[in-house]
Amino acid sequence: MFKTRLLSGIILVILALIVIISGGYVTLLSLLAISLIGMYELYRVFKLEKTPMAMVAYIVAVVFYCNLKWMWIVDPLMFVMGLLIILMFVYVFSYPKYEAKDVMAIFFGMFYVAMMLSYVYQIRMLPNGVFLAFLIFICSWGCDTCAYCVGVLIGKHKMAPVLSPKKSIEGAVGGVIGTALLTVLYTYIFRAQMGLGTRAIVVLAIISAVAALISMVGDLTASAIKRNYDIKDYGTLIPGHGGIMDRFDSMMITAPIIYYLAVYFL
Repeated sequence: MFKTRLLSGIILVILALIVIISGGYVTLLSLLAISLIGMYELYRVFKLEKTPMAMVAYIVAVVFYCNLKWMWIVDPLMFVMGLLIILMFVYVFSYPKYEAKDVMAIFFGMFYVAMMLSYVYQIRMLPNGVFLAFLIFICSWGCDTCAYCVGVLIGKHKMAPVLSPKKSIEGAVGGVIGTALLTVLYTYIFRAQMGLGTRAIVVLAIISAVAALISMVGDLTASAIKRNYDIKDYGTLIPGHGGIMDRFDSMMITAPIIYYLAVYFL
């Protein structure tokens, strides 16, 4: 199991490098594919993955990603309102086929998975985006690794004993500090290419620490949904890791945090 997980992890890192470095259509289409699979996995938990409501959400996700490239509509809030209005139409005119909770589940899946994950592409399109985008992986996968190592070594106090008994407060602190240190090392190595001074490196380290802390909430949110519906993993697409939702859950909440903090403070 460990070898399978390790091999899958190495392949994921290689694919992440290709997707981020390539930029443009490669990044956009890759994130769209990941989003659609993630939405399908989440909707499958709700037993809604093949319903007309889900199909509406898939189509809106495709249009939303296309809009990121061609910018027909500047305000993304219009997609949020548009999806909600269309779902209301389906809900009303197919009543009583669906319940109100189904509408909320479909809406949540589109926003949580597709829209939030799209910030990986939006970060990639920023100045120095090819370098900034890798902070997402540092803040999600790097934080997870650091938290695990510190938790195994000195973890004693449970962070969420009912939801995730293996996670500790010490591990969480180690994850945040480890992420900040990894960011300092990463940005120092590429400081010339990124045109960074000491202040910018410190700011990025703080941004990464905040994003790492919030990434744990994303991870625990995905875990809470699994516990609510009594499932182990969202899927089996990634051997040893589960599905897209199992591997990218923290990234979905980390990407928008890094994007907005980088835009406003760099």
